[in-house]
Amino acid sequence: MSRKDSGRTASDRRKARRESREQAEAAEENGALEWLKSGVVAVALFFFLRAFILQTFVITSGSMEDTLLVGDMLVVNRAAIGSPIPFTGLRIPGYSTPKRGDVLVFDPPHEEDLKLVKRLIGLPGDTVEMRDAVLYLNGVPQDEPYVRDEQRGPDQHPWMVWQREVLVSSVDQGTYSPTRDDWGPLAIPEDRYFMLGDNRDSSFDSRYWGLLEGWRLEGRAVFKYYSYNKDSYRPFPWLREVRWGRIGKPIR
Repeated sequence: MSRKDSGRTASDRRKARRESREQAEAAEENGALEWLKSGVVAVALFFFLRAFILQTFVITSGSMEDTLLVGDMLVVNRAAIGSPIPFTGLRIPGYSTPKRGDVLVFDPPHEEDLKLVKRLIGLPGDTVEMRDAVLYLNGVPQDEPYVRDEQRGPDQHPWMVWQREVLVSSVDQGTYSPTRDDWGPLAIPEDRYFMLGDNRDSSFDSRYWGLLEGWRLEGRAVFKYYSYNKDSYRPFPWLREVRWGRIGKPIR
């Protein structure tokens, strides 16, 4: 073999190795790009699901005991009653409407950047009142097996004066003096909702901060996907104090 042929052969081998490296680098770049695309799609899907379909909620107070306990983690169905579109005044219609007895997550009117969970008690057009801690809906006393109500006695709050705006006409606004367990009757106007906590003794709800506009509703609490005793003093309570019997249970 001549030196010229030998030189061409070595050059071809170097060229082949270079092309092989370039192909490998291109394959790595394409693979990284595909992973990046997949990650972007996954993140976008996550935020879409969270914004419009499902979200999670963690119970941090005892206002819904014993239905919901501190440390319960909930799945909330946003699509059921319609999802608000972030940063707009628009709302995606839901496939159902809010019903009495629903446990709902919502944006309360008295504090920004706060989400609460309570039970829907009064719908537009309803009349609600409470006499000696017994709830009356449209004049009929309600059987509420989920309610926790142990204390008695007057419990007035200055915020409750808002109720005078929606009192039925037969009640004198001048002498009206509501308490925690005795108030109303209140006539619920259009597109307003009356929310109460199941633990009536320690729930800061519609009795105090008023009626809830429909656009503030975030979704219906569906089930508990995890639960642990968050108030435990034991180390790692989220592992050692799991409430296994509550996991997966529907919320009623």
